[in-house]
Amino acid sequence: MFADTAQFGSTLQVAIFIGLTALVGVLTWAKVRTQTRQARSDGGSQQDVYLAGKGLSWVFVAGAITLTNLSTDQLVGMNGNQMLLLAWWEIAGFAGLTILAFIFVPLYYRYNCTTVTQLLERRYNGRSIRTLISALFLLGNVFIYLPAALYSGGLFLQSLFGGSIPLIGFSILLAIIGAAYTVFGGLRAVAVMDTYSGIGVLGLALLIVFLALQAVDFDIVTNVPAERLTMVGRSDSPIPFHTLFTGMLFIQIFYWSTNQNITQRAMAAPTVQEARKGVMTAAIIRILVIPPIVVVPGVVAYKLFGDVGDSAYGMLVAQVMPGWLAGAFAAMVAAAVITTFSAVLNSTVALYSVDFHEQFVGKVTNHWKLGAVVSAIVTVTSVMLVPMYQNAESIINLLQQLNGLLSMPILSAFVAGLLFRNVDARAAIAGVIWGVGLYGVFSFWWQPAGLVALHYIDFMVVTLVTSIMAALAFNRVVLGQRATFLGLSAFRRASADGGPDNPEALTAGSAAQSAAQSAPAAD
Repeated sequence: MFADTAQFGSTLQVAIFIGLTALVGVLTWAKVRTQTRQARSDGGSQQDVYLAGKGLSWVFVAGAITLTNLSTDQLVGMNGNQMLLLAWWEIAGFAGLTILAFIFVPLYYRYNCTTVTQLLERRYNGRSIRTLISALFLLGNVFIYLPAALYSGGLFLQSLFGGSIPLIGFSILLAIIGAAYTVFGGLRAVAVMDTYSGIGVLGLALLIVFLALQAVDFDIVTNVPAERLTMVGRSDSPIPFHTLFTGMLFIQIFYWSTNQNITQRAMAAPTVQEARKGVMTAAIIRILVIPPIVVVPGVVAYKLFGDVGDSAYGMLVAQVMPGWLAGAFAAMVAAAVITTFSAVLNSTVALYSVDFHEQFVGKVTNHWKLGAVVSAIVTVTSVMLVPMYQNAESIINLLQQLNGLLSMPILSAFVAGLLFRNVDARAAIAGVIWGVGLYGVFSFWWQPAGLVALHYIDFMVVTLVTSIMAALAFNRVVLGQRATFLGLSAFRRASADGGPDNPEALTAGSAAQSAAQSAPAAD
C-alpha cells in the first residue's frame, strides 16, 4: 500500500466516517419513525414489514432499486477486472428494468404478490413450485449475495484504511449495521436509506472518475493494452461480444424482473404507475451514470499500479482522493454495502416468513418479531461464509458464474408458467431440477472431451431452453397433460391495468382451475 494511505487511518478520517454513517441513520429514522411506530403498534403485517405499507413513492423505489444493486460487488468487482468491457453488465441492465416496468410489475400487482414466488403458485395453481423456487432464492441469498457483499465491502474498507484491521472485522461491522435497519425499520427504512445514501454514493463515485482521469492527464489509452479498452470482447474475455445477444438478455430479465431482492422494491409502491416511474428512473440512472463509475477507475488503476485485481478501486481512491474527503467516501461506500446487505436480508426474511414459516410452521402473528430472529441467524451465517470468497480470482465473475446455477432454472419456471396454460407445477419442478443439474455439471464438474467449451453466458441459454423443454416434456409424457401456448397474451392483458382481473389467458392450468382462480389469493 502507498505511503499516503496512512492518512486514511487518521483520527479525522475515522471521525468523518463514523459521523456520516451515523447521520444517514439518524436522517433515515427521522423519516420513517412515525410510520414504523404505527406499523409496529398494528402487529407487524406482511405489507408493513416487507412492502413498506405499500407507501413508497417513485423516488424511493428508484433509490432502493439503484442502491440494492450498486454495492462494492460492482465498485470493487467490476473495477477489479480493470477493463471497460465490464460496463456491458450495467448497460444491459436497462433492458431488464424496462421489462420489469412494463411486463412484470403489472403481473405482480394484479396477483397481489408479496413475494415473486406467489405469482408462480397462482399461475400453476400449485404450492410445490413456489416452495422450490423460494428455497433456491433463499440458498442464493445466504450462500452467494449476502456473504459476497460483506466480503467485497470489507475488502474495500481494508484497502482504504490499511491492513491493520482484518477483513472479517469490517465485514462484521457492516453486517451488524445492515441487520439493524432490517430488524428495526423493515423495507421502509431500507428504501429511505438507499435513497439518501444513493445521492452521496453516486456523486462521490463520479468525483472519483474525474479525479482518476485527472491523475493520468485524461489519457487512459497510453500504455494500457487494447483488450482493456475495447467494448468488443474476444471469445476468451469475461464478456465475449456475441454473448450480448445470447445469454446476457436472459440474465438481465432474471435479475431485474424475477429476483425477489429487486422486485420487492417495485411492489412496495401504491400503484403500478408509481412503481413504473420508479423503475424507469432507476433504468435511466443505470445506463447514464453507473457504467463509468464501475469501469473507468479500474482502467486508470491498471495504468497506475498494474494488474492488482479486486484491490484496484480501494488503491485508486487512496491515491487520488483528498484526505479530508476519504472518510466521507468510505462512509458512502459503507452505506452502499449496508443497504445492499439489509435489502437482501429483508427479502430473505420475507421469503422465509411468507413462503415457509406460514406454510410449514404456523401463522405469523407478528412479522417484526419473526424477522428479528431470522435476521440474526442469517446474519451470523453470512459472516461465517465470508472467508469462502477470499480466494476468488475475480469476485464479480465468480458471482455471475454462481448465479447461473439458479438464474436460468428459476427463469424457466416463470417462462413456462406465463407463456403456457395447463402446465402442472410438478412439470415446472422437473424443468428446474434439470436446469440446476445441467448447469452445475457443465460448469463445475465435467465437459465432454473434444467439444468446444461454451462460455458460461452462452450455456445459460442452453440451460434455459432445455429446462423449458424438460418441463413441457415431463408435463406431456409423465403427467399426460398437453400444454397450450398462450404467447404474449398474458403480458398484454396484465399491462392494461394493475388491478385484480381474471382473463382466461392470465391463468395457467385447466379451465376448471382458471375458474377457481377468479380472484387474487389473499395473503
